[in-house]
Amino acid sequence: MRFILGLFLFITTLLGDENMSIYDIEVKDIDGKVFTMKKYENRVMLIVNVASKCGFTNQYEGLEELHKKYFDRGLSVLGFPCNQFLSQEPGTEEQIKEFCSLTYGVEFEMFSKIDVNGENAHPLYKFLKESSKGVLGTEAIKWNFTKFLVDKNGKVVKRYSPSTKPSEIENDILNLL
Repeated sequence: MRFILGLFLFITTLLGDENMSIYDIEVKDIDGKVFTMKKYENRVMLIVNVASKCGFTNQYEGLEELHKKYFDRGLSVLGFPCNQFLSQEPGTEEQIKEFCSLTYGVEFEMFSKIDVNGENAHPLYKFLKESSKGVLGTEAIKWNFTKFLVDKNGKVVKRYSPSTKPSEIENDILNLL
């Protein structure tokens, strides 16, 4: 089944299927549970590639604040660890989970480590990058803590740079809740 879903995603990406939805994409949480993004249908999502040894790592605190403040109103903050930027996320899923919990009290959902760029980029990040280009129309993720805001219908509304603090996104989130 997993192979078939992967093949479907690959073919629809090649063909540019306009019916492709973020909700069709399969993800794996930090504990190894696999499911589709349909779990977040009718919720606003803030999707972030994260790292434990980055100059922006303290943004975990702001992301957790947004989670606590707006989860009950329909916001899902989703953290995707990535080790593609100067190996700033070298740990295992268990180490990442422990670090986030003990250091920042993270309770928002965390996922298994993924690639966000290159040949092995996760299908979710391929979708996000195609939906919301970066500076000068580039698709590549430039660094850890790039953020994507997705509305309740699964449409990518905005892409934020790593230097954008979570608190600076709050008004945009409120407009979507």
